[in-house]
Amino acid sequence: MTQPAEQIVRRKLSDEVFDRLERMITSGELKPGDEMPSERVLMERFGVGRPAIREAMQSLAGMGLVNISHGERAKVLKLTAQSIFRQVDLTAKIMLSQSADSLEHLKSARIFFERGMAREAAQRATTSDIDDLRAIIEQQRQSLGQSEEFIAADMEFHTRIAQISGNPIFAAVSEAMLAWLKAYHTEMLIWTGKENFTLVEHEEIVDRLAANDPDGSEMAILKHLERSRALYTK
Repeated sequence: MTQPAEQIVRRKLSDEVFDRLERMITSGELKPGDEMPSERVLMERFGVGRPAIREAMQSLAGMGLVNISHGERAKVLKLTAQSIFRQVDLTAKIMLSQSADSLEHLKSARIFFERGMAREAAQRATTSDIDDLRAIIEQQRQSLGQSEEFIAADMEFHTRIAQISGNPIFAAVSEAMLAWLKAYHTEMLIWTGKENFTLVEHEEIVDRLAANDPDGSEMAILKHLERSRALYTK
């Protein structure tokens, strides 16, 4: 029986250059903070023209692997959970704007995530953590009637709880989800008095965290997020 032909697809030169540059970074040949070799050096090393080098560099920059500044050599960036999530920030916001289902799924994911973060924080919170959270609530109270400031403090409060875990990925996930939801959160302030509900609920959450009560902390944050869930609207 004749085997079907397996076509060999020619790749663009810039794709080959991208793969080699990426290996230089992932192998440790180039480390965070290092300057990338000059275009001329790379042209000679790989035997390709300037356009292929520049296109590959732009692809690396688009993935957040290098930073390109006019008049300077590109530099290798240090990848963090936060920087990785920021790379998909615009894509996530577009997805949410195009689908009501996606927004609902994100709200459900956030509640699931924050319940776990509340339990973790209740077991690990220090006096300093609790003081920080109470200071954020006070900052939020001082921002009543100022939507941007109030919401910024709200986001800081929830991300600060995730930070108590000591896991930077948890903190980055919290920050990312809140940033993606922010466009739908501003409607909250149309309802007079809802800001005060938020403050009271935040205080209840901190009281439970301070008491090292995982069950109570989870229930307090669940009550808070279920109430505010309806305020995120398209």
